[in-house]
Amino acid sequence: LPSFPREVQSGVLEVISPPASYYPDLSNLKKTLGDSEDRVRWRTKQNLDYSFLMLYAQPKGTFYLQLEDDIIAKPDYIESVKSFAAQQSQDWMVLEFSQLGFIGKLFKSEDLPLIVEFFLMFYMDKPVDWLMDHLLWVKVCNPEKDATHCETEKSKLRIRAKPSIFQHMGIHSSLAGKIQNLKDEDFGESVLHKAHNNPPAKVDTSLTIYQQYTLEKVYKGENFFWASAPVAGDYIRFTFLSPLEVEKYLFRSGNMEHPGDKLFNTTVEVLPADETLRKELVDNGSKFNYPATKDGYLKIGAFENGIAEGSISQSIGRIQAIRLSVTSDSPVWAILSEV
Repeated sequence: LPSFPREVQSGVLEVISPPASYYPDLSNLKKTLGDSEDRVRWRTKQNLDYSFLMLYAQPKGTFYLQLEDDIIAKPDYIESVKSFAAQQSQDWMVLEFSQLGFIGKLFKSEDLPLIVEFFLMFYMDKPVDWLMDHLLWVKVCNPEKDATHCETEKSKLRIRAKPSIFQHMGIHSSLAGKIQNLKDEDFGESVLHKAHNNPPAKVDTSLTIYQQYTLEKVYKGENFFWASAPVAGDYIRFTFLSPLEVEKYLFRSGNMEHPGDKLFNTTVEVLPADETLRKELVDNGSKFNYPATKDGYLKIGAFENGIAEGSISQSIGRIQAIRLSVTSDSPVWAILSEV
């Protein structure tokens, strides 16, 4: 929560917790399917958690998308989900955007009460993805016909989108001691950098570059930049071959495979092309709303949660260079995945 104060304050991110009275005695559950007592307890609570969340979210939107906190998503995944849903003409019940468990399942909000009612009848008996399959069986399968007919009918209610747009990244399950190296083979390669058509520039850095992950490559959109842990005073600099007016900037650190390798305590600075203005900044400080550095740069922003983005006042005029300056030692390596 400390990482997302604005989202929580605005209501974009809500955190909910069921009252203790919502749960039965989880220490005295009947074992089923040959599962251990711990696993029965874990999956039972998970079924109840899903049900509570679904009912809470039901009146808040048209669709409900089930995700987890240890997954990655392809870029523009919301548009992909909306587009696929809009293409469906038949009376579907669940759209699957991942083939793993209960990840990436989209439901119509109007169907959630029925789904939850079914889950709550059998929450102690089976895992949630099995219960969902049983619900589809109840709705469309004819006991007098064979399994092939049943699967065909269920596929009309449960429609799979390919390729997958969500991938499971976690290893440690919420079930103590459970290791799950689950990967969706339909997800494809992770997008580890994003390319942009940047203006011609010379790039340099004081950081120690790791292998082939150079600063030139991220600037050209060919790969991401990766360097060993920055220390105070380190910098990344982009010097334009011809001074130009810059309206906006975006720097994204970390990527899907190494989300923790971000830039922390790092400022974004610009060097005005006007030498007279630079000398005035050094001698007298900034006349703009930006602090000035001793070498004539203006501090226009900083990284927050691994991202630095913003607009640049046109009163500064043309810019000669943009510099990312590290103000304190970092405990982790740094990746720059988008410039």
